[in-house]
Amino acid sequence: MVMELPLDQVRTLLTVVDEGTFDAAAAVLHVTPSAVSQRVKALEQRTGSVLVTRTKPVGLTESGQVVVRFARRLAALEQDARAELSGAGEPVRVPIAVNADSLATWFLAALARVPDVCFELHREDQDHTTTLLREGTVMAAVTSSATAVQGCSVRPLGHLRYLPLASPAFASRWLTGSLLEDLARAPVVMFDRRDDLQDRFIRSLGGERASELRHYVPASDVFVAAVAEGLGWGMVPAEQAAQRLRSGALTALAPPRVVEVPLYWQQWKLDLPALSAVATAVAGAAATSLHG
Repeated sequence: MVMELPLDQVRTLLTVVDEGTFDAAAAVLHVTPSAVSQRVKALEQRTGSVLVTRTKPVGLTESGQVVVRFARRLAALEQDARAELSGAGEPVRVPIAVNADSLATWFLAALARVPDVCFELHREDQDHTTTLLREGTVMAAVTSSATAVQGCSVRPLGHLRYLPLASPAFASRWLTGSLLEDLARAPVVMFDRRDDLQDRFIRSLGGERASELRHYVPASDVFVAAVAEGLGWGMVPAEQAAQRLRSGALTALAPPRVVEVPLYWQQWKLDLPALSAVATAVAGAAATSLHG
């Protein structure tokens, strides 16, 4: 027997996920919260699975992720069809997950090459952007994973190169002997608790991990500023470091050692002109900005 998914129930589930609560979804759909709850329950009965966790905001189960991915693909295809039939229609919206360092360096130049598209950017670590693809939150993602999410295609973009840097004053104070031993006790700047670039660099030197004196600075430009101010040492994208290296505000700790993070573009396997245009622009910008 072929399972049919009623479109009104599917759209209701998507609205609940986007708005975060049943009450908020009801306001958007101009129905009562009870009606929203009944539609979601009916969809769960039809699929034989719990689709959402009744938390605030709601969470998606694995089955819920499958239905939401379907709902977003359906919404994208409907929008594309309306635009093709009318010759105009509402602006195309493309949600994308991208890491902060790409946002701060090369990625926005790619988006500027694509007119008539509205972008909804979700900032996430490159090791975790595929989660948003899997959940159906975004259509495409810049990720460090070469393994395609189900229903997605993947292409390599290049490598984002990071340099181990510090301010000259910090280096003079903390780095006086063995680099590995000094960095094991020196303060370090990290983007957030998921950031392992600094620990990865220490491992490349033969150690285990950076010092426990850790500052967490979850904004790319401010992260670089924190390193330049002497808060600690850190791994800085080469493009962001260039000007401060030339001016002497930053100094390299172990030239020519670097850490390179491979980046990939993953996107839904849908024939959507806007999504294809974005992919082409991203690949072009990456070819001129990232390392092979």
